Amino acid sequence: MTAPTRPGPELRVRLPQVAPSVREFLATEAGGAVLLVIAAVMALVWANSPVSDSYHDLWETTATLGVGDATLSMSLHHWVNDGAMAIFFAVVGLEINREFTTGELRDRRTVAVPALAAVGGLGLPALIYFLFNPSGPAAVGWGIPMSTDTAFVIGILALFGPRCPDRLRLFLLTLAIVDDIGAIAVVAVFYTEHVEPGWLGASGALLLLIAAMRWMRVWRLGPYVLAAVALWVAIYSSGVHGTLAGVIVGLVLPSAPPRREQIDNVPIYVRALREDSTAGRAALAVSAARATVATSERLQYSLHPLSAYVIVPVFGLANAGVHLDSHALTAAASSSVTIGVAVALLVGNAVGITAAAVVAIRSGLGALPGGVRYGHLVGAAILAGVGFTISLFITELAFTDPALAEQAKIGIIAGSVISAVLGTITLRYVGERWSLCSPGTDEAIPALPPRPWRAPAPAVSPVIR
Repeated sequence: MTAPTRPGPELRVRLPQVAPSVREFLATEAGGAVLLVIAAVMALVWANSPVSDSYHDLWETTATLGVGDATLSMSLHHWVNDGAMAIFFAVVGLEINREFTTGELRDRRTVAVPALAAVGGLGLPALIYFLFNPSGPAAVGWGIPMSTDTAFVIGILALFGPRCPDRLRLFLLTLAIVDDIGAIAVVAVFYTEHVEPGWLGASGALLLLIAAMRWMRVWRLGPYVLAAVALWVAIYSSGVHGTLAGVIVGLVLPSAPPRREQIDNVPIYVRALREDSTAGRAALAVSAARATVATSERLQYSLHPLSAYVIVPVFGLANAGVHLDSHALTAAASSSVTIGVAVALLVGNAVGITAAAVVAIRSGLGALPGGVRYGHLVGAAILAGVGFTISLFITELAFTDPALAEQAKIGIIAGSVISAVLGTITLRYVGERWSLCSPGTDEAIPALPPRPWRAPAPAVSPVIR
């Protein structure tokens, strides 16, 4: 009789930690997504209520900003889309800047799979839309289904996704960053109608000024903010969409880690403050502490909550108010624009992202983050079909015909809702089979049972810490 085998030693798996800055980013995105959903529902209810005229009247109200004879007048709708959304794109640019400098995008193998997946998620949706609308005024909407809504996707993962999906969130965040780069390039190149050379030259001069401040190691936010506002005015006046200014500022701001002497100076100023607590010494201590954090990170810390909790929900409120009566729904049901957008969002992202990611993995260019399986990849690809914010944004740029814009918005809503539901179901089903618990938790990932034709292996209970 064989003596019972003793269980083997506990296997502890140590995976790379998700950076605290990334965790904070994801948490803010999740909270902002809830407000965005509420704002979008409010817009739909308001636009289809007996007081729907007040919805359109509000956003068509003209607001003027200026000093003396120098004024800038736009409707509230355009102030939100052209002005406030520049802050949203600045946050996107700052996130791209940080990830390429000190974050996850420094590692080629880490970024290869989500980057190539994002290329698939950009190209195939545009192609599918173009197949439905190869010519005519509707053809210019090919850019609408190309972008993934980071706020919605991260929010859905937080509310309804699998247990502890941090590694999958990081994969989707990296994919969304590369996806945003592509969407921004599309807006800048293909959705700019005319250009004023004089203002474009002024934009270039301001950009050189920002680069010079970075070279001079200016670390205070004030000069960069003033230059950013002037850059927005110049780019908007040049005919290029003003949101490009936000992206440019986010990309060029200093993001390098502080020098050692900057960190070493902080205790000196704190010690001086302890010896004599004066306003001047307190200000010096605060300035010394701020200098130890990269300028881009300090600006993102200030702007990201404003973007997630105010600007994006207001954008949803201003743009999601689609009139959904029987006539509009009937027209949308047979509209190649509506069908093209919905199919491109759902099928284009699901197939394009999955196929490109598999090619990257099989070719050895990269690997999935720890804990992420092919089932998670498919669920994430379906979920990436939620293209609400940027899709609505490009719709406003692509179509001047209100009927086409309304049909596109119905397609965006339909495609995004179906993608969200199917992606959530897939990830919940997969998540019950394979956990995605992040490092630092004490939850065990059970080992797969041994194959019946092999000798039983010692019991192993991996614990991720």
